[in-house]
Amino acid sequence: MIIGVGIDVVDIARFGQRIAANPRLAERLFTESERALRTESMAARFAAKEALAKALGAPVGLRWTDATVVREADGRPHLEVVGTVAVRAAELGVSTFHVSLSHDAGVASAVVVAEG
Repeated sequence: MIIGVGIDVVDIARFGQRIAANPRLAERLFTESERALRTESMAARFAAKEALAKALGAPVGLRWTDATVVREADGRPHLEVVGTVAVRAAELGVSTFHVSLSHDAGVASAVVVAEG
């Protein structure tokens, strides 16, 4: 059963400017492994975290670093959740997240489906 769906888009250049202007912002938004990525990949992961929050009903108090977008061996992305995000997912009965990322023409996008 689908519990929630979220989608988000991010302007890559604007995102990169904000991260460059405030390096501590990256620490608040991303795990260490995510911070090592190129700007367009980070923007896509930020879109995924926004989409994830929407799929979970956008509750107050989610920590951005409690969700990490990782790549499977075959290249597919998936979400690893802990802490505040894992608690909210459990409250809603989410057992699986499906995530799709894209970046092209200066825009990064992501869709997250929460399934239970």
